Amino acid sequence: MKIALIGYGKMGKAIEGIAVERGHEIVLRIDAENTEALNNDNLQHADVAIEFTNPDSAMKNITQCFDAGIPVVCGTTGWLEDWEQIKADCENKNATFLYASNFSIGVNLFFELNKKLTQLMSNRNEYASVVEEIHHTAKKDAPSGTAITIAENIIALNPNKKNWVLGETADTNTISIISKRIDPAPGTHIVSYNSAIDSLEIKHTAHNRIGFATGALLAAEFVMGKKGVYGMGDVIKV
Repeated sequence: MKIALIGYGKMGKAIEGIAVERGHEIVLRIDAENTEALNNDNLQHADVAIEFTNPDSAMKNITQCFDAGIPVVCGTTGWLEDWEQIKADCENKNATFLYASNFSIGVNLFFELNKKLTQLMSNRNEYASVVEEIHHTAKKDAPSGTAITIAENIIALNPNKKNWVLGETADTNTISIISKRIDPAPGTHIVSYNSAIDSLEIKHTAHNRIGFATGALLAAEFVMGKKGVYGMGDVIKV
């Protein structure tokens, strides 16, 4: 594949390294210094775009890829208030879009474990649900997109859980999300259930960015030749 990297920070460079190892070619690199290079002419040299930027830029970047007819894989979090608009735009333009709050295969398996545990705990309202996430200090959004996905999956499957809040809460119907920023942590997520008599938890810890970068490339390979809106569940077939 010929890949356009929209966002050339730590994740973009990690993706580049693994892409080259897998025999792919990077034909366009966009960062804060050359945003004007993200245009239809340059995108025509790519088979797919992988977008890791920031919430303020993501929607514009995704739309630019739709207009250029280039499939786009997006890992930027913090912009999902525009999700329905992007989804409709993708469908209207017969474009290709894959979004994930986390591309790690391990995290996506963790999502499935979280769903199963949620079902088991759905009649145990004496337990308070807590989602904790730990990331490096350069991460701008809090809570993480992954933590929000975890919490929303719990809410969807447990009728006793109504919403989530950032910070601690005494309301057992509300999921508490605790965000910590500690260097050099690339990402840890913990789901715990706590009662007066005991606690249980499941945990995923990333040791480096390789899992995220590899997952993003698997997603890019997956969308080739497809149209529509996809997620990592489609990639790993869960």
